[in-house]
Amino acid sequence: MKKKILIVDDEAGIRLLLEDLLESDGHEIFTAKNGKEALELLSIHTFDLLIIDYKLPITDGVEVIKQLEKEHKELSIIVMSGLVENIKDEVITLRNVKKVLSKPFNVLEVKEFVNQLLVQ
Repeated sequence: MKKKILIVDDEAGIRLLLEDLLESDGHEIFTAKNGKEALELLSIHTFDLLIIDYKLPITDGVEVIKQLEKEHKELSIIVMSGLVENIKDEVITLRNVKKVLSKPFNVLEVKEFVNQLLVQ
């Protein structure tokens, strides 16, 4: 069964890379370039996984995650950041966050982790 994944990053290259990578495994991919767009998509679609950058324009990634928690939306979340050590303590307290990815990341490891997560 196809899993729906939302990828949120202000860098088009990262969105495209992850979209190509995960679409090749048969997942249905949606993308957003900021937190505001992500919240709009999350209000109309149900996703199995959210891959979101920590630092985003308009609405930050953590603000998006906290909003989802307020609305009691259950979905697995992977947070990406270039400054993982600075954010890990804050992000790990958010209940749906399954992993914090350091940018740049190994695409094969991401693909493997996503597929393991979506099989559960």
